[in-house]
Amino acid sequence: MDQTRGRTYRTLQRAAAGTSYADYRDQTVSKHYDQAYFDRWYRDPKHRVKSPLVLERKVAMAVAMAEYYLGHPIRSVIDIGCGEAPWRGFLKLLRPRVDYLGLDSSPYVVEHYGVARDIRLCRFGDLEVLRFDRGFDLLICSDVMHYVPGAELQRGLSGFADLCPDGFGFLEVMCRGDDFVGDRQGFIARPAAAYRKSFAEAGFTACGSHGYLSRGLREDASALELGAHD
Repeated sequence: MDQTRGRTYRTLQRAAAGTSYADYRDQTVSKHYDQAYFDRWYRDPKHRVKSPLVLERKVAMAVAMAEYYLGHPIRSVIDIGCGEAPWRGFLKLLRPRVDYLGLDSSPYVVEHYGVARDIRLCRFGDLEVLRFDRGFDLLICSDVMHYVPGAELQRGLSGFADLCPDGFGFLEVMCRGDDFVGDRQGFIARPAAAYRKSFAEAGFTACGSHGYLSRGLREDASALELGAHD
């Protein structure tokens, strides 16, 4: 959300040599998620790196994983750092009746798409205290957290368990050493171990392919589903 987004990011190739990014000390980089940002990274053929077909497959995977562990079709979704809500259309194609809520820190996004696409203004750190009248079956936070400064990241993560107490999390993050194509301005190159620790403290356990089980779902998972070590 603030310093939070920069999308895409199939792990395809090494970014151009010399590209700068914030290091693990969480150096803050000022960014503006205005129309120019979304035009560049979503619509300009010279810079756009996210294929709709790739996103469609990713959404289908997240929904299938969530429903496998839930044991029923998803009924509600919260999409944290949703941008212009590209996930929403594919979710609605798969589950037309799903209750979708998008959260984003961009005033531009909320002004232009808030009503039509069910998006509310929210900074990542606000999730420490922000609550709704229900929990969500699927919590999405895709290509967001590697742009969030450390203190704000921990504040926001502390609210995840209340937002999705018995559901499934799709938490897509790029880490130090990952090769990816996309916006590297403000990218914080944290080690994977730092995210694993933070997600576990927030109540979410990895089950593969950026999928995470809440405490409510973890109880029925087997050791190898959770990547347990002897």
